Amino acid sequence: MKYRRFGNTDLTASEVGFGVWTVSTAWWGITEEAVGVRLLRRAFDLGVTYFDTADTYGNGLGETILVKALKGKRDQMVISTKVGYDFYHADTSDRSGHKELPQDWTPGYVRFACEQSLKRLETDRIDFYQLHNPRLDAIRRGDLFATLEDLKAEGKIRHYGATLGPAIDARQIDESRALLTERRIAGLQIIFNMLEQQIGAPVCPLAAERGVGMLARVPHSSGLLEGQYTEETTFDASDHRSHRKREWLTEGLKKIARLEFLTSGGRMTLGQAALKWLLHQPAMVTVLPNIYTEQQLTEFAAAPGKSDFTPEELQQVADLYARNFDLVPAPSTA
Repeated sequence: MKYRRFGNTDLTASEVGFGVWTVSTAWWGITEEAVGVRLLRRAFDLGVTYFDTADTYGNGLGETILVKALKGKRDQMVISTKVGYDFYHADTSDRSGHKELPQDWTPGYVRFACEQSLKRLETDRIDFYQLHNPRLDAIRRGDLFATLEDLKAEGKIRHYGATLGPAIDARQIDESRALLTERRIAGLQIIFNMLEQQIGAPVCPLAAERGVGMLARVPHSSGLLEGQYTEETTFDASDHRSHRKREWLTEGLKKIARLEFLTSGGRMTLGQAALKWLLHQPAMVTVLPNIYTEQQLTEFAAAPGKSDFTPEELQQVADLYARNFDLVPAPSTA
């Protein structure tokens, strides 16, 4: 494992982090807490120090499971959690289709939620506190950021930032720019991968200019870039990928076939190449693959140690993306 600093801060994290959503929400098929605990402990043993969770994951389970798995390791890990979704007062019984819960950005709620997270995490400070999918109206709230500064001054959070989502939306470019230019954030988390560059490509260079660390989630494009799918692959109704159109799979397979040059000669797996490519992007600190098996964990944790891509290889990926991986035939000149 290798480690990087968040922009201009004193916060250092492992290049591959662990997104705790996979072991606390049941959206990836893990329903036994013991399985999640085992994966988290194995991740730590492999050098993972950055654990990305949220208060709303499993209605608090995403925080308490960290304590169960890694109690006594607090000073050797970076804990990042999130705030914004009010699951305390909302009806959370029906989350079909991953419906968003109501958000509350008032100072009173943010302070209350922070205190609850600290209790569940059994710690006196949160290393990186993220606003959970804020829109522009929240980003422009002076009282919200004043509260974050107060919590920081009190030592309850070390640094703060935001994660944008829940899915990719063009509005996130404006949200990213507002956060990077109008607010003093330490880090910004977005969906970014070789097949979905629409937010990361314009935002990462700006983050580098502003000294802000970037985090990438869904680095494997919901599994496509793990190299395990075929045209016959199906997903259980409880799997979040079952909500996608079939074209997502069939067209995605055609795209990844064009990326074989990154893995030729057994240099690395496609899953590792997807992570390595992100670690070449400006301001990138940590990538957050979806981990739900020990085999994946071992494979992904080894990615930082694989050989770097050449400038020519990186340009080839950029050219393929610009041409939509040649899925659309060039217009006839006849």
